[in-house]
Amino acid sequence: MQWPSFTVILTEIFLAYIVYSIYNLSLLFVAPSCEEGKRCLTSYLSQKPELQLHIYSSIDRNSSEKQVDFVYADKNFNYTHPNSFSLTLNIPRKTRNNGTLFLHIIVVPSSKKYGKDVINTPKESYQSSIAIKMTQYEVPEAETFNLLGDKSSNSKKNKQSLVNPVTHIKSRVTFTIMTDDVKLPADNVPVELANHLRVIQGNTFLPIVTCDFLQTRHRDLVKVMPQNTTMNVTLQYSPISIENLRLLLLVEATMQNLKNLGFSNKDIDEVKGIFADTNIYILGATFFIAAIHLLFDFLAFKNDVSYWRRKENLVGLSKWTVVWQGFSQTIIFLYLLNEGSSLLVLIPTGIESIIGMWKLKKIFKLRLKNNSGNMAEIRTREFDVESMHYLSYLLYPLVIGGAIYSLLYQPHKSWYSWSINSMVNGVYAFGFLFMLPQLFVNYKLKSVAHLPWKTFMYKAFNTFIDDVFAFIISTPTAHRIACFRDDVVFLIYLYQRWLYPVDKSRPDIDAIGEESVDFSNLDKKKN
Repeated sequence: MQWPSFTVILTEIFLAYIVYSIYNLSLLFVAPSCEEGKRCLTSYLSQKPELQLHIYSSIDRNSSEKQVDFVYADKNFNYTHPNSFSLTLNIPRKTRNNGTLFLHIIVVPSSKKYGKDVINTPKESYQSSIAIKMTQYEVPEAETFNLLGDKSSNSKKNKQSLVNPVTHIKSRVTFTIMTDDVKLPADNVPVELANHLRVIQGNTFLPIVTCDFLQTRHRDLVKVMPQNTTMNVTLQYSPISIENLRLLLLVEATMQNLKNLGFSNKDIDEVKGIFADTNIYILGATFFIAAIHLLFDFLAFKNDVSYWRRKENLVGLSKWTVVWQGFSQTIIFLYLLNEGSSLLVLIPTGIESIIGMWKLKKIFKLRLKNNSGNMAEIRTREFDVESMHYLSYLLYPLVIGGAIYSLLYQPHKSWYSWSINSMVNGVYAFGFLFMLPQLFVNYKLKSVAHLPWKTFMYKAFNTFIDDVFAFIISTPTAHRIACFRDDVVFLIYLYQRWLYPVDKSRPDIDAIGEESVDFSNLDKKKN
């Protein structure tokens, strides 16, 4: 009996874990039941009370009535329907000097009258409140300018791009109230809700007011300037179900753990888009597809490395295609790094660039080892050189022309930014041309047996998944277009796979699927 390989075992464990995680996620959407005869907690909103809304701002999370500014009040707050409030916040001097600012949202019964002293209402009362941090420290985006313009203004703007994080105000925030008429078992309160329940009169819990951090995105941040004494913000309200509230609180705790691991606010912002405004079915499908993408990435990396480790010659492989892939992956990584893209995109791209550089090292070693080469390698080199000869007439003028146009007519952050953007534009716009030499070699040899097809197929599946995620996770537009470009190239490879079928009677050279190409037969056919 042959035992399964370590890769198969690891894959099965990984898929089982993903299915188990999705199952646990689905449990969030199953409301806890309260058994008869046991103590149950009832929502205060089940009595259909009338509520009033009070909003204040201050520089501290915990403030007294003397330290807060009145912002807004609604004596007849309709908590059953979504609403939006346009607010004007006073920006204290401390906030303008890289300080903080909090928005205090307080919900109390309409049966009593409150002034500023509502913020000091005893905790035993019917008050539900939350303090939303309106400020966030971020590095301002560097300003762009024409590199051939005035040097003095350029140097001044360059200094502005190298500053420390400064205070930004969230121009749009959302708060929610759980409005479901539910009964919770007192001895089995969901973990996510435990720290948000305030129980009064023994068995009644007050309205749960929370901030929907998923609705506040990085694009909503506005830099606080020294002259900004007031700023306009939009406060949105939305009632929320207990299932979505549990999901929201779980995701918030998970995002905090990611921040503790070193992920930036911008990286967290990319993940928010996956959870915001989605239902359990789409969310589960997204998780599963993302897991499959991660698995295929791992398998593609593993098979690619295994293939090249066992490679002893360059028969049937285009050297220029491999060189280009290593160079282009490095340029794309530097470009995404310069644009501040998410780690979700940077990490796999960085791994691919490292593997690409390792392949180049392997190629040069094989060239030195087999300097003279046999007839198969010599024929491959001839086809490779011939394909690059044709491409050079089209590729070089386009890349150089594009770089000059960008320098003359487009603003950039720095000379380095112009260099990276010019090269990456060449990679994205004309990079697929460098994949053509391998297609040309395949055409001349009338064979695709020399290619690592397992690696190709894993990458093919992933590039189709990338088409979906390119619109879920924000990436530069050029990177999105490149995803569709890869689709076309893979389809051509698949067509060649069908056009030049592998001779099943020939033994494999290794377990990855590399097969020898009978060049003697090709020569006989030509003769």
